Amino acid sequence: MLVHITSGPEAPTRAALGLLVASAAVDEGHEVSVFLAGDAVQLLREAVLHSLSGLGTGSLREHLNAVSGGGGRFYVSGMSSKARGVTDADLEGKSAEFAMPKRLVQLAFEADRTFTY
Repeated sequence: MLVHITSGPEAPTRAALGLLVASAAVDEGHEVSVFLAGDAVQLLREAVLHSLSGLGTGSLREHLNAVSGGGGRFYVSGMSSKARGVTDADLEGKSAEFAMPKRLVQLAFEADRTFTY
């Protein structure tokens, strides 16, 4: 399963909902990839993870930990990250790597299901 999230800190409910769906899929034993692009790349910053919660969709940090702990993988748009100042330090200790649009296309074709938030 692929969850593509483009919503960032400006839309906390939508961003957290994408991660909640990814977390639920991991809990059900599915293989999950999460691609963060646009403003969503900022979701991996510690300050955002520490403070962001969606209305009725829960804690961003809890969902991220559940996805990572369950074997899920995060792919973070390199171009979006560069434009928003997200660096290697922001990805440190997380199950995440920078990726280009070509990787998003590959993930989409490999996935049985794709969700976008």
